[in-house]
Amino acid sequence: MKSMKVYASLVALLLLVFPLSQAWADECQDAANLFRKAGASAKFFDTSYGYAIFPSIGKGGIGVGGAYGKGCVYEQGKQIGTASMTQVSVGFQLGGEAYTQIIFFQDKRALNEFTSGNFEFSANAQAVAITAGASATASTAGNSAGASGGKNDAITKGASYNKGMATFTIAKGGLMYEASLAGQKYKFKPL
Repeated sequence: MKSMKVYASLVALLLLVFPLSQAWADECQDAANLFRKAGASAKFFDTSYGYAIFPSIGKGGIGVGGAYGKGCVYEQGKQIGTASMTQVSVGFQLGGEAYTQIIFFQDKRALNEFTSGNFEFSANAQAVAITAGASATASTAGNSAGASGGKNDAITKGASYNKGMATFTIAKGGLMYEASLAGQKYKFKPL
């Protein structure tokens, strides 16, 4: 009788986990579709070897800050794993914000570097921000550039690979005043 309860509990757990994992994959696809429609990031889907997409990263701080998000990693259009991002920042900062982030990998070497274990972006790396009137000041990899227009029609300048990776962000909301030094750390988990 006890083994029947354990079996029923395992089946119930699997039924709960499967829809959640499918919902998570759908969130990643929805976020990728935003970038497919947003200016210069769209062309990277045709030329990149793969990408990591983080549907929602939350960031906040008062003097010392942090950020966290989970996402999906794709190689030539097929999901190969999941990833998490953590960030610690020090400096003048106050507030909170949420954003969506994508990292394109130019070739297999860049993807392998990202998926090899704990990958870190340096504190001075930057991303192209895809929001109305924003400049690229996020602490991630990629070239710095200005952006104008909405998230579905942004025009970006200078968007290109830097050390085999190009990163774009789309602001989701919030307000953050920041002049800080930050670095991001990524952990990859294969499927």
